[in-house]
Amino acid sequence: MQPSMAPEVMLDGKPQIGARLRFRRKLRGMSLKQVAQGAGLSIGMISQVERGLALPSVKSMRAICAALDMPVAWLFEPASQKPEDNSDYVVRNESRRELSFDDGKLRKQLLTPDTQPQIQMLRFMMQPGADSGEPYSNTEGGKCGLVVGGTLGLELDGMSHIIKKGDSFAFPAWTMVRFWTIGDTPCEVIWVVSPATV
Repeated sequence: MQPSMAPEVMLDGKPQIGARLRFRRKLRGMSLKQVAQGAGLSIGMISQVERGLALPSVKSMRAICAALDMPVAWLFEPASQKPEDNSDYVVRNESRRELSFDDGKLRKQLLTPDTQPQIQMLRFMMQPGADSGEPYSNTEGGKCGLVVGGTLGLELDGMSHIIKKGDSFAFPAWTMVRFWTIGDTPCEVIWVVSPATV
């Protein structure tokens, strides 16, 4: 497999993701080369991500995590939790874990606890110009969503759709998907995946 040449976005001073990836790689006794080959990326890109110099696209992040045999959810920033927040069923607003892409223009909050692997709900907060990057897919299940603010551009197997506030969508998880913000206002989407993928 040839290394991906997709453009990657510089990380906004947040090396935590890279540190977690490096820790996982060391824990598994893997070299940069092994991870790069498994993810289909260059060794230089993996090194830059680990050092906090670059942030991969959604597709590349998933490929790196797959090469490291780890769920993407492990990269979400842990929120400060109070003792009463510890629950197998409830995620408090202030305890949501978050992951940032596209230089902070795309933020994902995990709304469901890790104890429920059959379904996952996320909140996407997208600034004008936000883009998920290369199309990606999953091998099983389904995805659906509701646009609660702004306008979403949604590409499914190469066909583009405009999803406005109040509109919803659903598609099989193996569909190649890409999404972006349309217009000059932020877009917010509640995104549901079954089974959980990150």
